[in-house]
Amino acid sequence: MRSLLVLLLDGLGDRGHREHGGRTANEAADTPHLDALTRRGSAGVLHPLGPGRAPSSELAHWAMLGYRPAEFPGRAVFEARGHAFEPPAGAVVAHASLRNTELRDGVLWATGRAGPGDAADARSLLEDLPRIATGGLGLAVRALAPEQGEGVLVVTGGHAGVTDSDPFFRDRYPVLRPLPVVPEAAATAHAAELWSRAALRALAEHPVNAGRRRDGRSPLDAVTLKWWGRPRPAPAFRARHGLEGVMIAESAFLAGLAQTLGMGFVRASEDADAATALRQRLSLARAAYDEGATFVFCHLKATDVAGHSKDPARKRATIEAIDAALEALGTRFADEVVCVTGDHATPTSPEVIHSGDPVPFVIAGPGVRADAVTSFGELACAQGILGHLTGADVMPVLLNAADRPLFLGARPTPTPFPAGAPIDIEPLLP
Repeated sequence: MRSLLVLLLDGLGDRGHREHGGRTANEAADTPHLDALTRRGSAGVLHPLGPGRAPSSELAHWAMLGYRPAEFPGRAVFEARGHAFEPPAGAVVAHASLRNTELRDGVLWATGRAGPGDAADARSLLEDLPRIATGGLGLAVRALAPEQGEGVLVVTGGHAGVTDSDPFFRDRYPVLRPLPVVPEAAATAHAAELWSRAALRALAEHPVNAGRRRDGRSPLDAVTLKWWGRPRPAPAFRARHGLEGVMIAESAFLAGLAQTLGMGFVRASEDADAATALRQRLSLARAAYDEGATFVFCHLKATDVAGHSKDPARKRATIEAIDAALEALGTRFADEVVCVTGDHATPTSPEVIHSGDPVPFVIAGPGVRADAVTSFGELACAQGILGHLTGADVMPVLLNAADRPLFLGARPTPTPFPAGAPIDIEPLLP
């Protein structure tokens, strides 16, 4: 059985762009090392949630790591745990952000958020947000990253089926009214609306915002809510897949995801130079294997940031920098099965944040069959032997390549929806 290394390049997928002659950044980039990996392995393309669907990172990661929608707790839970806060039993949480706003024709629009120079103000404002009780529910904010004006709204006794008030596309939507997704969430949605209005009043009257107005700075005068969730039971990564998993990344979201799945977490910075950041992750991965890991998941944000810049040359250059860091991949990880892919497409075309376009998926290593694909990129990889994959296919494909598939039809553990050969079994003692 082999160990597995996944290099997850966030937002890797792209769309064809006229500056690249109709090709994607992956297809236009000079990537000799990714091409070499592709030539010695199997290729395909990934649709994390299915063709045409534009996933968030958290939903894509959840599916790709072998977990089901019914087990998903909501990103706010990951954010809370990533900041060392465990939501209270029976509570739901929503990610809360201080925002700058302006009134247009009587409607509130978000115009910005707390920045690097707002840390002291944001901390004070978060501490003074209202606590209310209504309809048998209690609502209060717990600060997580006060320097960024972020926390979670904790609703005791609530229901997570509530829409976001955060517009996300702030040039398209105003600050939104929380609404129930299911009838059972009606009381929570109403309470969230009452709390949001109370927060507007408290922030409008707060001395910190009065001072900001006097200084000609925009007040942080609203709180938007998103990513509603509550803790849910899910098997540990080790139990479901039979792997000792370690995640290497920077963000609190991924730290919380790793904690939720019982995986180890190693924090690695997102260096301004993508090659430096990836080399650091590869060194940390090598150390993780030396300490007993059998599955290492390295997350790199640089490709997503480049896609959001809407500069096709920047995304191409970022991919080329990443490729340069992979020069020693075949020798440093000769005994591991290596996968390179992304969690979604972040195209450099305008007006799209994430898109439902396919993402290149390549896997190589001892025993992995080399198909006819010779270059890394969306169209080339789509011709590979792996074809078109969804997020739910990723772990079975990886486990099979590492000689770790669960023989379906056998039932050695009570873990629901197992995918890999189990580590922990209970023998029948005579």
